[in-house]
Parts: sequence; C-alpha cells; structure tokens
Amino acid sequence: MARKRKKQQSIEKLKVKEKKARVNGSLGGDIVIFVFLCLLGAFMVFPLYYSVIQSLKPVEELFVFPPKLYVLNPTSNNFSDMFKVAASSWQVPLSRYIFNSFFITIVICICNLFVCCCAAFVLAKCKFPGNKVINQIIVIALLFSSNATWIMQFLVMAKLHMIDTYWALILPSISTAMGLYLMRQSMTSIHDSMVEAAKVDGAGLFRICWQIVVPNSKPALMTLIIFAFQGAWNIQGGALIYSEQLKTLPTVVQQITAAGLARQGVTFAAAVVLLIPPLVVFLIAQGNVMETMANSGMKD
Repeated sequence: MARKRKKQQSIEKLKVKEKKARVNGSLGGDIVIFVFLCLLGAFMVFPLYYSVIQSLKPVEELFVFPPKLYVLNPTSNNFSDMFKVAASSWQVPLSRYIFNSFFITIVICICNLFVCCCAAFVLAKCKFPGNKVINQIIVIALLFSSNATWIMQFLVMAKLHMIDTYWALILPSISTAMGLYLMRQSMTSIHDSMVEAAKVDGAGLFRICWQIVVPNSKPALMTLIIFAFQGAWNIQGGALIYSEQLKTLPTVVQQITAAGLARQGVTFAAAVVLLIPPLVVFLIAQGNVMETMANSGMKD
C-alpha cells in the first residue's frame, strides 16, 4: 500500500510539472503558439534572406519575373562592383565611407551612453528644484520627430562653423530624448537605499552612478546601445556634409540607388554590407539583455 501511494504521488507530481511547463495549459495550445511564432520568425527573417539572395544574383537573374527566391548562378561580382562604382564615380574608395560610418557611429554611441547615463542618474536620484519640470519636458520631447529640428540644427551648426565636418553629424546625436527617458525610468526603479549606503561609505556621485546604478540598469543600457548604434549607423548627413570624403556609407548607397536599374545588384550588395554591423550589435546586446533579465529575479 505504501508503494502504491508513493507511485500515485510521483505520478501526480509529474502531471503538475507538465501542466506548469505548458504555456497555454494544453498541448494543442502550445503547438498553436509554436507554429505562430515560427511563422512570425520566418516573416521577420524573409527580408534579410531576400536581400542576401538578390546580392548574389547576376544581372540576368535580377529582372526575372516572377522573382525567384533562390540563385541559379551565384556570383560575388556585385560586391566587387560596389567598390569599383564608389571609386570610379566619386574618386573616393569605399573603405573611406566605411571608416566614416564606423568612426561616427562609435563616437556617437560612446558620447550617447555617457551623457544619457549621467543625466538620467541626476534626474532619477538627485532632488533639486525643477526636477519634475525637466522630466515632463523630456516626455514631451518624445512626441516630436527629429525632422522637426533639422532647420534649427543647421542654423546652430552654421553659427558654430561645423558645417562639412564630423561634428555636424556627431553633435546633434550625442543625446536623445528616448535614450534619456529609457535610462531614467530604469534608474528610478533602483532602491535609494543603495545610493544612500554608498554615500555613507564615502562614494561620490560619479562613482555611485557608474559603479552602482549603471550596472544595475544593464537591460536598459543594452537597449540604449542598440538604438544608438542603429540610429548613428543610418545617418546620412543631408545638408550638413558636402565633402565626398566625409560622407557615410548610407549616403553612398542612396547615390548608387539613384543611378537606376543598371546598378540594382550593387545596391543589394551595399544594403547587405549596411545590414551586417547593426545585426551583429543587436544579436550581442540582445543576448546580454536576456541573460540580465533572467538573472534579475534571483536572490542569494
């Protein structure tokens, strides 16, 4: 009798574990959710797949109708032609545009993280007159598109004599309302007791910010890195940059696309090159975000 009871208890425990492991409470519901997520994932991956496939197609396959989702004769000529077109059209090697994009993106990301983290720490953990007013201004700033500030940015850059320099692209992107709001909301959730304990131990505000508050805001920090890198990598310059040697890679892709159908293969190749760095940063940062979120609920 005792053995039968133990067997029944173990069977009941297994059933309870199976029920907890199921997301929807039933096997059929879990299968539906799994199929839906697979379809959603395929829908999101398809544009990346299509761009890579088009970049490997020769010219005679690019204009086949209906378009095929595979390559009959894969070639890398589109990538080699991309370097030739950039060098022959504007007398500037493609490597120069790539260097400009990486340099501007790295500087913007570092400055953006530093400014947003410091400003968010002050707004979240330091009490001073006008704190609430500044926070409301940041929330209101989220409603405005960046296009609405282009004229003012041009006037400021012109007054500072920064037109046609790297600073014309870097300075307006050093801080963003979205990054400041994101970091402030994350730092607000951190207990003030940690800050007070650090003050008692003799730590200054700068040390408290970077050694205590920022490490505990890692998910928001990784999210900010993704947004900052993506925004900085896609900067074109517009009316702020005229010199060909200072232009970024997205500007060159736009110029190649404007050439018409003859350079469609080169356009897809350039789009793939543009896609790689943000994708790598996203995959790295996303892994850190998921790991941090998984460990955030653990207690020693």
